[in-house]
Amino acid sequence: MRNHKRLIAASLSVAFAAALAGCGGGGSGGGSGSALDGVKLTVGSKDFTENILVGEMYVQALQNEGADVTSQTNLGGTSVARDALLNKEIDVYPEYTGTGWTVHLGNEKPSQDPAELFKVTSEQDIKDNDIAWVGQSPFNDTYGFAANGDLAKEEGPFDFDSMAAYLKANPDTTVCMETEFPDRPDGLVLWEKATGYKIPQSQIQILDTGLIYTETSDGKCDFGEVFTTDGRIQALNLELVEDPGVMILYNLSMTWQDAVYQEHAETYKTLADEIFKDLDEEKMAELNALVDVEGQPVEQVAKKYLEDIGLL
Repeated sequence: MRNHKRLIAASLSVAFAAALAGCGGGGSGGGSGSALDGVKLTVGSKDFTENILVGEMYVQALQNEGADVTSQTNLGGTSVARDALLNKEIDVYPEYTGTGWTVHLGNEKPSQDPAELFKVTSEQDIKDNDIAWVGQSPFNDTYGFAANGDLAKEEGPFDFDSMAAYLKANPDTTVCMETEFPDRPDGLVLWEKATGYKIPQSQIQILDTGLIYTETSDGKCDFGEVFTTDGRIQALNLELVEDPGVMILYNLSMTWQDAVYQEHAETYKTLADEIFKDLDEEKMAELNALVDVEGQPVEQVAKKYLEDIGLL
């Protein structure tokens, strides 16, 4: 995994670079900026590690440019964070393109091209709700399944079709899922439609998210519903079930109240782009694992990442 130290000014526009040049902390790497001096912002996030972590990165990056930031990371689930943005209780929070297209905008059949999905989602949300989508992560944190490591060695590797065949041939097999996954339009229904196999209730066990990983690792679940960039997959020796392109894309962006965003759009976009630039699946899983597996504080992991990429 590469760690870069970059001059933030190298990726900034002329206007933003000039603003940085006028501050006393200029220089290489993480000198404090002044582009957002006097600006007050409230940054939110959802209530799981990855979203909290990226929200915290944005908090620290904005503070480093002089903004007075109130952190409301770890607000709650998707609807809580989105409602807070629409109700102007927060100015920005990280959101996933697949969630935007299907849940917030009520659409079906999302594009399987990340750039196209970002384009149509951002265009509709700005038109309908005055919400700006800013930046996009290389990583796609979509829903998926992971197999118990021993099972994968004995019977795998699995893809969606071979997983379905195994479930059909072995009725005692257990698939563990979150409460909402069987009913989400972007959840189990997509897997069942693609494989032609409807998992019977006798093979489904509903668990809290965190328990799915440990119970699958311990063999109490043969397969578990997972988020594909979760650091616990590798740490607990689980094996991802190969997705042939069935599940919806979930690349991450910053979603802003557009009126607030436009006040300093260039700076906000530059910071988002710099944060996202190196966040591929491997890097995001590594950072998630530092929090979920090693127990490091979110603030510490976010700070170290920003230092490594030259934003602090």
